[in-house]
Amino acid sequence: MFDDQNLYLWFYTFYVMRAVIQRVKHASCTVDGQITGQILNGLLILLGIEEADTNEDLKWLGQKFLNLRIFEDEKGLMNKSIQDIDGNILLISQFTLFAQTKKGNRPSFIRAAKPDKAKPLYEEMVKLLGQLLQKQVQIGIFGADMKINLLNDGPVTIIMDSKDRDNF
Repeated sequence: MFDDQNLYLWFYTFYVMRAVIQRVKHASCTVDGQITGQILNGLLILLGIEEADTNEDLKWLGQKFLNLRIFEDEKGLMNKSIQDIDGNILLISQFTLFAQTKKGNRPSFIRAAKPDKAKPLYEEMVKLLGQLLQKQVQIGIFGADMKINLLNDGPVTIIMDSKDRDNF
């Protein structure tokens, strides 16, 4: 039997690194009026990192991003991966993916990793995706007030949690 504290601890350890993946025709990130990253045809990935995240979570998600068959083939079916279409990635850090809204109207972000934990994992994901994709990954600026502009293609939007692997 779970009491409130045990249920919270179970939930806290079950969901970890979270991503929102959007198939886009184009996307860009602007900070203080300057474009920090922009792509045509590819994936805009919003990445939330939690204190419990590890390099294993990062590697699993990175492989999933590159192998998701969500781009259309010649028959209009989602059969191609980002690698198959020679697509691009814009990776944006987003701690608000861990918003908790159970109590009151102001979200709590207690589950989001602190910058000293999150930034190195975000930078490692940028590096990993660049190596796997064999091209530069476009980025925002970690911790900055970013403006994201995109044209969602489809729309296709997928949400993934690294510890919920049975559903992905």
